[in-house]
Amino acid sequence: MKITIVGTGYVGLVSGACFAEVGVDVTCIDVDKEKINNLNNGKIPIYEPGLDTLVIRNIEKGRLHFSTEIKDALNDCEVIFIAVGTPPDEDGSADLKHVISVAREAGKHINDYTLIVTKSTVPVGTAEKVKNAVKEELNKRNVDIPFDIGSNPEFLKEGAAIEDCMRPARIIVGVESERAKSLMLKLYKPFTLNGHPIIFMDLPSAEMTKYAANAMLATRISFMNEMANLCELLGADINMVRKGIGSDPRIGNKFIYPGIGYGGSCFPKDVKALIKTANENNFNLNIIQAVEDVNNRQKAVMVDKIKKHFNGNLKGIKVAIWGLAFKPQTDDMREAPSLVIIEKLLNEGCIISAHDPEAMDQTRKILGDKIEYAKDKEEALVDADCLVLVTEWNGFRLPNFNVVKKLMKQAIIFDGRNIYDAEELKNIGFQYYCIGVNHS
Repeated sequence: MKITIVGTGYVGLVSGACFAEVGVDVTCIDVDKEKINNLNNGKIPIYEPGLDTLVIRNIEKGRLHFSTEIKDALNDCEVIFIAVGTPPDEDGSADLKHVISVAREAGKHINDYTLIVTKSTVPVGTAEKVKNAVKEELNKRNVDIPFDIGSNPEFLKEGAAIEDCMRPARIIVGVESERAKSLMLKLYKPFTLNGHPIIFMDLPSAEMTKYAANAMLATRISFMNEMANLCELLGADINMVRKGIGSDPRIGNKFIYPGIGYGGSCFPKDVKALIKTANENNFNLNIIQAVEDVNNRQKAVMVDKIKKHFNGNLKGIKVAIWGLAFKPQTDDMREAPSLVIIEKLLNEGCIISAHDPEAMDQTRKILGDKIEYAKDKEEALVDADCLVLVTEWNGFRLPNFNVVKKLMKQAIIFDGRNIYDAEELKNIGFQYYCIGVNHS
């Protein structure tokens, strides 16, 4: 089976490598010539555990190819996946120009029946726009080539994307015909042999499922952060509350950890796009709007705690930051809470020394020389007035706190992920602050 994936970003590259791993002949297309050259030489543009090994193995096996030319890739191609970026416009709506551009390229070059599937996260109604774009190009060619449109949203977690792709919890597919359904069943058969469900539905429902899923997860995060902030005011401990409600099987313990807000490539963008879609249809998503508002506020919570501790004067204070990426096991800095925290601290006159195992280069592209980049977590601590844990990488979870204390000017820790033991730190001599617990 031969497929083409247009877009070698996070979704396209992971999906292409995983399809190739089960024996599919995959060609990944991108307009970025340098990226394609690097990929053909086994150089991966993103950090994702296990992805480099998977890509290199399947290039060597002759199942995974990279090119800038879509026309050649469509010969004998049965399925085209559109996996290009849909960045938010200023009004929050998803920018579909790259999606429609790929649809037009497909219309210009297909010569036999093809299933064209959107894998990018797109608003409800995009499939119809893709169909119209393909039809327009076929009409310009004066040909009547059969094709179908599909929607196959991805549900990959950064840091665990290979596992999610190879052993999906569920596969959502929107189709309009039995022919398209049969083709997707054939393509996904290797991934469903162990009982993982493939759920077929209409195109709008498939498009909506992606947004609804991310909005629900984002809601759980913002809800817990609201509860955490209230716990601090009331003298309750959010860590105990989390255990109490997480033991309820109707609620469960996933996505109910308090912290400094969500970031990344999906939740912020998708929540904004869903709000925009509702507004365009004269409907207010009051809960989802609140989710976004809470998240924006939460990213500044740790800065407020730091200012309160230092009596509002942060000029010249050196802050060590552990973790820059929006979550562990990725170098993704999109909408990362660290950027908000750093910006606010810099505006207050702080000196920032930061370390992240994977996201240093990406951070440099954004912040340049505004902060110091420490070669390891210990170097970041030297003469620091306080430590702020932003991203809970494994290497930060169990440090030698006696060493930490010796390196720092003042023994103060602000834990943005609630991973440290307050009593242990107090016994060593630290002043300790976390989320959802009143330490006054």
